[in-house]
Amino acid sequence: MRSLKILVLLIAIALINCERDDICAATTQTTPRLIIEFYDASETDELLNVSRITVYREGIFTDEDGVTTEPIEESDKIITEYDDEDSYVFNVNNNKIALPLLVDAEGQPQITVRYILEKDTDLRIEDEDPLTNSNIDIIEISYNTEFVYVSRACGYKSNFNSLGVARISDDDQWITNIEIEETTQSSIQDENTTHVRIYH
Repeated sequence: MRSLKILVLLIAIALINCERDDICAATTQTTPRLIIEFYDASETDELLNVSRITVYREGIFTDEDGVTTEPIEESDKIITEYDDEDSYVFNVNNNKIALPLLVDAEGQPQITVRYILEKDTDLRIEDEDPLTNSNIDIIEISYNTEFVYVSRACGYKSNFNSLGVARISDDDQWITNIEIEETTQSSIQDENTTHVRIYH
């Protein structure tokens, strides 16, 4: 009988001390996306929707022959629900987007990725007139990757350090300014705050 009590006690201690390794809770912070909000260039504290915006990472619509096509249909994902690095936003009115960043080996030189931000996508889709067309601006995002252990169930997440965001110049820019929030200049660790403001 005493052996049985000791066995039950050992099993209870083992169960109490074990971490569940098969489920990663939905509330657990994992690799964050880059949160961008759009603001009015003349009233810099006012959020301002971008009309019919389409956003996608450069190269995701390029086939194996190097031919690139623009997205022409709606994604089944909404603006804040990116499941993977190839998710994109298509033809929506919104003042906030969440961009998934590419993850590379820790300690590698800075990663640079470009995103296409197309304003007034509906004009490109519905009208062939070049005078009433959409307007594309490209932003270039650079950062370093840092891996952080979360748990056995969740594995590792990536934080992004040394964030840099720049607009690629062209003749017809709808983006007037880009500003990185002071709180995220050194590191992006979660999605609880805005990381970048874009003024238009």
